Amino acid sequence: MIEMSEVYKTYPNGVSAINGISVKINKGEFVYVVGPSGAGKSTFIKMMYREEKPTKGSITVNGIQLSKLRNTKVPIFRRNLGVVFQDFKLLPTLTVYENVAFAMEVIEEHPKQIKKRVMEVLDLVGLKHKARMVPTELSGGEQQRVSIARSIVNSPQVVIADEPTGNLDPETSWEIMNILEEINNRGTTIVMATHNRDIVNNLKRRVIAIDNGKIVRDEQRGEYGYEY
Repeated sequence: MIEMSEVYKTYPNGVSAINGISVKINKGEFVYVVGPSGAGKSTFIKMMYREEKPTKGSITVNGIQLSKLRNTKVPIFRRNLGVVFQDFKLLPTLTVYENVAFAMEVIEEHPKQIKKRVMEVLDLVGLKHKARMVPTELSGGEQQRVSIARSIVNSPQVVIADEPTGNLDPETSWEIMNILEEINNRGTTIVMATHNRDIVNNLKRRVIAIDNGKIVRDEQRGEYGYEY
């Protein structure tokens, strides 16, 4: 699903964020990306959904070579990706239903199909009963559930989650993880950047640790590891 080969990323200010990463993530995997602040995790994640472009090397996601992808084609590429952010990025004036439906409207899905699918995913994340509310009427955990519903409404093959529990309390974080687990169990590949030691150590999956822009550890059913 995702393959990087000898990838480097140097920003215009001279900072080298990624220094020769090669990695392969297979269909159906659930992968944690861990590491200290400033290690290159965010750049690593952002390159997967073409928010950042590598300075050197190749990245392939869902069979698409990202370094050769024209900027005008990026929105089409992202239709097969779901992205979940730490700060939710919901549209404040739209209801829960409208926030999720928007992802289908932009690809001009049929209104009947939109209604059916939106209610399905809201049911999955436990928010069907709050479809008419706006984000300010929801808790942080509920807003993140809306964000997850929006990310999966178009049935993406891959969900990329950047610190999805970073702003949430421990109990709510586990609720979010249960939803992500269910999505993964249905066949969606999940790549999740996180600082949450308890989640990584208790919900054991593949762990990719990044430090100084390099992969320093890649373990199946790994642990969070040393202090970050």
